[in-house]
Amino acid sequence: MLNRYPLWKYLLILGIFVMAVIYSLPNLYAPDPAIQISGASARVNVDKSTVSRVEAAFAKNNIAYFGEMLDTKKNNVLIRLKDKNQQLDAKRVAQGVLGDDYIVALNLAPTTPKWLSDLGADPMKLGLDLSGGVHFLLEVDTSVVIDARLEGIAEEYRQILVKNKIRFNDLDIVDGQFEASFRTQETAERGLKVFRGEFSSLILREEQKDGIWFIRASLSEQEAAKIENQAIEQNLVALKNRVNATGVAEALVQRQGANRIIVELPGVQDTAVTKRMIGRTANLEFRLAANANSSATETFKFRESPNQSNRGSATLERTVIITGDSVSDAAAGMGDGGPRDFAVNIVLNSDAGFKMQKVTSSNVGRGMGVVFIEYNTVTVDKDGKLLDEPRLEINEEIISLANIRGPFGAHFQISGLNSMPEASELALLLKAGALAAPVRFVQENTIGPSLGADNIDKGLESVLLGFGLVLLFMLVFYKLFGLAANIALAVNLVLLASLMSLVGATLTLPGIAGIVLTVGMAVDANVLIFARIKEELAEGLSPQHAINNGFDRAYTTILDANITTLIVAVILFVIGSGPVKGFAVTLSIGILTSVFTAIMVTRAIINLMYGGRKVNKLLI
Repeated sequence: MLNRYPLWKYLLILGIFVMAVIYSLPNLYAPDPAIQISGASARVNVDKSTVSRVEAAFAKNNIAYFGEMLDTKKNNVLIRLKDKNQQLDAKRVAQGVLGDDYIVALNLAPTTPKWLSDLGADPMKLGLDLSGGVHFLLEVDTSVVIDARLEGIAEEYRQILVKNKIRFNDLDIVDGQFEASFRTQETAERGLKVFRGEFSSLILREEQKDGIWFIRASLSEQEAAKIENQAIEQNLVALKNRVNATGVAEALVQRQGANRIIVELPGVQDTAVTKRMIGRTANLEFRLAANANSSATETFKFRESPNQSNRGSATLERTVIITGDSVSDAAAGMGDGGPRDFAVNIVLNSDAGFKMQKVTSSNVGRGMGVVFIEYNTVTVDKDGKLLDEPRLEINEEIISLANIRGPFGAHFQISGLNSMPEASELALLLKAGALAAPVRFVQENTIGPSLGADNIDKGLESVLLGFGLVLLFMLVFYKLFGLAANIALAVNLVLLASLMSLVGATLTLPGIAGIVLTVGMAVDANVLIFARIKEELAEGLSPQHAINNGFDRAYTTILDANITTLIVAVILFVIGSGPVKGFAVTLSIGILTSVFTAIMVTRAIINLMYGGRKVNKLLI
């Protein structure tokens, strides 16, 4: 019998619609403004006393809050605010009370009912131009990279001088310059000759003062610019990896000017963790323990640890075997020292693995230290007052010092960490990629809608206006068939919202334009079908055959038109960025849902209206 679906098809369409309604419902629940507080490192605990200090400060500053949520597993607390306009004030007050041991970040607290969350239903993410978000402006301290390069040259030169038995007083880095001093003119000239032979690309100067001969060298402008540019590019890659690891969707990480990087986080997803990840410049250095034959040494304190609380400090060689830059993979685990011996399992790249194998083979029984180097951005002074300008502080501590029991290469373990969260955090930092140079937060802003608060209202108005005009057009021109198309169009919008929520797509203002275009394209398919039905009726076919032929013969045309549009949308998504991607996402999903509703849903409704019965005239 013509124009009748089997029961399973109706049930399938109904089931899809019910699921779409469920997964689109969270978009009706607006989130609450909030601040999130977490420790600046895994060693800092967030507990009830932390909350009490913040709440007391809020009461003193007339900041209205409610519903604090302390999560001991994630070691953070989320405090909801009654007024979004007080978010920045709340952040400032909390940071001033807690100091730099804690990270205070702006957030949005979800209000989705628990039964929806348990089903995995979450609202779609909104872009910066709709919901706002967090904007970070980071400044890369490239001077650290230059100094590190000069330190490497100094260490290499030290070994060359020792090898050639040239006596020297000292080698140091002073104000971004390499400096070597000699007691006699003869040794200075020999040292200068060797230096020119090994480091010809550096700019050299000779000086003599108070009976001491100096060789001073600096990098050429071209070489310094090259090193700085490489450091910023490496930071860009590492920051993108770190942001992606936190789950923030559609984040923007791009370079601005000579040494600054912009990070924009649309919507809010655990920004406290994100800020800690992108702000920390953590790296490792592997060095041999100093002995009687060591020519240059450096003393470091041990990092506080339950397993190493009374060890004080240790002296290591200045020569660095490898750094964390050579780590290709890292994972948290447990060490061999007992139930509280937390560790990170390390995998090095091939070059570093070969170097480690070579060093450990010739130093069995000797100690090897792992130095954890961290640059922290300090925003408050010792009295808890906010600084006018943030400053960087370097912290270097030994996290592990153990004897080399036997040769090892690319695979080994670092133990002696305080907790599993700390081990996981270190593993993530190493795996995501070390920052080549430290960064500091120059600016942190909350971004409102880029075109004003009524952008959202205007966007919704455009969708509703377009939707209303299309509904009216279809009813006037296609009568009962138009009503079927309108019902299918409503189903289409519900499907679109649910799919965007399910796949975690970010809705932007251009994305709303894509939805408006989808509304037009959805009924365009129905117009093709209905026009074909009219042609079939004009040729004298019966109503049932006209309906059947109209849907079947318009099918190929609809697919051709939508597939070509989908190809363009995919290309826009692949090569575009920002607003272009937002438009491409909604357009792509909208094409898929509109084809389904035009072919399946509209026909199901028409079948229910006319299928299986004698019809003399169609209201079309």
